[in-house]
Amino acid sequence: MTNPDFQFTIHTRDGTARQGTIAMPRGEIRTPAFMPVGTAGTVKGLYMDQVQGTGADIILGNTYHLMLRPGAERVARLGGLHEMARWDRPILTDSGGFQVMSLAALRKLTENGVTFQSHIDGSKHELTPERSIEIQHLLDSNIIMQLDECIRLPASDEEVARAMRLSLRWAERSKAAFHALVKPGEGRALFGIVQGGTNETLRRESAEALAALDLPGYAIGGLAVGEPQAEMLATIEATEPFLPKEKPRYLMGVGTPDDLIESIARGVDMFDCVMPTRAGRHGTAYTRFGKMNLRNAKFAEDTRPLDIASSCPATRDYSRGYLHHLTKADEMLGQMLLTWNNIGYYQFLMAGAREAIATGRYAEFVAETKEGWKRGAD
Repeated sequence: MTNPDFQFTIHTRDGTARQGTIAMPRGEIRTPAFMPVGTAGTVKGLYMDQVQGTGADIILGNTYHLMLRPGAERVARLGGLHEMARWDRPILTDSGGFQVMSLAALRKLTENGVTFQSHIDGSKHELTPERSIEIQHLLDSNIIMQLDECIRLPASDEEVARAMRLSLRWAERSKAAFHALVKPGEGRALFGIVQGGTNETLRRESAEALAALDLPGYAIGGLAVGEPQAEMLATIEATEPFLPKEKPRYLMGVGTPDDLIESIARGVDMFDCVMPTRAGRHGTAYTRFGKMNLRNAKFAEDTRPLDIASSCPATRDYSRGYLHHLTKADEMLGQMLLTWNNIGYYQFLMAGAREAIATGRYAEFVAETKEGWKRGAD
C-alpha cells in the first residue's frame, strides 16, 4: 500500500549509487540530497528563498537548540518551523542525540533519557525518546529522528556496544511515541539511526534490529566524529548490505565534498553538515576548482569571479578581490556571499551526482570532479 506521508522511489542505480525521489505532502526531495543545516530555524547568513534557489529541497532543524530557545511550545504557537522560518518544503529535525556527545560535560545519561544543563542559562532539560518525538512534532518536522546516543570515536567495543543497544531500546520507544502522537495524513515520517562505531559486527546488529522495526528510512549515525575517512567509508560499506534496499539511507553530519561523492558511491541518499555554512563564515569557498581561502593575499587584486560558469549570483557576480576585501575586513556581506556560494556548490554537486547516476556514468563523474579539485583554479 502506498504511504501518502512518505514514499521513496529509486529511479536508477549505477553500481551501489542510487538516484531517486522522496515524495511527501510538502514536496519532493530529489536524492542524493544535501540538506542545509538550519540549527535554530535559520540557515546562517541566507534568506530561505536563497536556500531554495540553490536547489535545496529540504533543510534541517536542531531539536536541542530549539528546545532551549525559543522553546518547542513557543515555536508551535508561532506556527511551527515552516511558518516561522518561511520555508514551505520538507524539514528534517535531528533528535538531540548528537548533543549527547558534543555536550557531554553538560548532561547526565540514564536508561530513561538524558538531562541537559543548558549552555545558555544553566537550566535543566530532560530529553527522553518520548519528549524528543513530542518536541519534533511541535516544531512541525516532516522527517523525525529517533533519540539515540552518539559517542565520540575512538572508543572501546564495550562502550560502543552499550551505546548502540541503548539506542535500539530508544528506537523502539521512539516508534511507539511517534505512532501515539502522529496521525496518518500529517505528512511525517520517523527514521531510525544505526550506531555501532566502526565495529562491523555491531553495525550489523544495529542495522538488522532497526530494519525489523520497518521504519520509512534509516540514518547511519555516529560517524565523522573523529575517525579517518577510510574508516568511515569502510563502515558504510559494512552497514549498507543490512539496510532495507527500498528505503533511503541518511549519513548524518557528513561532510566534505569528497565525503559526499564517495558515500553516494556506497549507497547513501541523504546528507547534512554545517561545513559549507561554517566554512563560508571563515573565508573559505568550495568550488569546482577545490577550496579557496579568500583570506589569501593572492586574491587581493583578482578581478575574476569564483566561477563564471556558476548559476549562483554569489559565485558568478562578485570578484575574488572583492570577496578577499570583505573577508579581511570581517564584513558580514563576505560571510553571506561565501555561505551562499558554498550551499550552491553542494547543491551543484548533488545535481551532478543525480544526473551521472541516471546516465550510468557515476564513476566518471567522481573522477572528473576530483580532477577539477586537483587541478585547482588558475
